[in-house]
Amino acid sequence: MTAAPPPQIFAPARRIAARRRMLALQTWPDAPRYILDDMVDDVIDRLGFLRHNPANALVIGDWTGSLASWLSTLGSAAISADPATGFDHEVPLATGPYDFIACLGTLDTVNDLPGALIHLRGALTPGGLMIASLLGAGSLPALREAMLEADGPRPAPRIHPQVDVRAGGQLLQRAGFADPVIDSRTVSVRFSDFARLIADLRAQGLGNVLARPGPPLGKAALERARQTFNAPRVEAFELLTLSGWKA
Repeated sequence: MTAAPPPQIFAPARRIAARRRMLALQTWPDAPRYILDDMVDDVIDRLGFLRHNPANALVIGDWTGSLASWLSTLGSAAISADPATGFDHEVPLATGPYDFIACLGTLDTVNDLPGALIHLRGALTPGGLMIASLLGAGSLPALREAMLEADGPRPAPRIHPQVDVRAGGQLLQRAGFADPVIDSRTVSVRFSDFARLIADLRAQGLGNVLARPGPPLGKAALERARQTFNAPRVEAFELLTLSGWKA
């Protein structure tokens, strides 16, 4: 029996367009990149704690190149990839095998997340390590509140469904990873106004890429969102980290 295809929650074309827009916006002076910077620092800390010095690595989603550069100082041959330049999580990797794969901020918008994790595990050597960081279910509570108020009694789909810690553990086990570790942390950012929050999300590739994103907000709805956000205000980004080994 042929397995049913996964539901199309995200639009692949919109996802690629959002990543390409992000790369363009990152060329601007003082472009925000605090989410990716936090993910990169966390991966470096984990590799140091685990004393895992990979000989060859694949880094997905780090448009700054900083993690690949750091790995090269350890003598690792590191390759970088990104959905904006053709990397597809939902097919088996054409390269590898690798003894380390880092996946930063890209797995939260794939339609077949279990399949993507299986493909990543398949690209590891025995004893290889994967670390994946993505936005978790506790992210953007202030934005959620503002969008619900803007839409009124008939809310439209505007914010992505997100994975929590419990589901992350189940996904790693389902994909066959050994010694899975799942944890989360919160990055809190203070925004001067609602427009600054939206601009930061777009500049970091975190905009809406849903297959059915709902209609654009009208002027009145947008004003309700701004008033509900009530800036200056602190917004929370929950960063979920999944790690596991290939036995």
